[in-house]
Amino acid sequence: MNKYLTASILIGALALSACTRPDRFGAGAGAGADGLGAGAGAGAGFDQSAGIGQGGLGGAGNPNSPEYFAQSIGDRVLFSVDQSTLTSEAMATLDGQAQWLMTNSDYLAVIEGHADEQGTREYNVALGARRANAAREYLISRGVPSSRLRTISYGKERPVATCSDPSCYAQNRRAVTVIAAGALS
Repeated sequence: MNKYLTASILIGALALSACTRPDRFGAGAGAGADGLGAGAGAGAGFDQSAGIGQGGLGGAGNPNSPEYFAQSIGDRVLFSVDQSTLTSEAMATLDGQAQWLMTNSDYLAVIEGHADEQGTREYNVALGARRANAAREYLISRGVPSSRLRTISYGKERPVATCSDPSCYAQNRRAVTVIAAGALS
């Protein structure tokens, strides 16, 4: 009986360790700001073949690629502490994103809302949702069809910087626009 218990614990631990980096568009730690729940706003129906689109070639050198979008246009905007109001710098980045999305109509976007580690999980998921929605609404105001945009909030669950320092907190207060090819369902 002890062997079975040990084997079950080992299998469970292995299964959990395989889930440390869940699929970016699948079931995640946050709740979708569009009311669809965890991961549902982003996941179902995405063809995640990055780099396939109008140009046919991926890479940062192709202005039609998601890599170009992320590196040259900018895929993230930053926020002040406990704020979801867009700064003038954020609006300038989102203007570039809107222009790219209008030119590259084969692509869809998921806007991820994030927060720093301060505060409760629930508060930060709600704050991340407000941040993602602020970016989404701005893109819509610039002509991007709402049907091509989804939001999801990860709160403090996916930090890019992991130190308890104001410089790290500032990097984690963000909305990230993730580009994917395919159809939203």
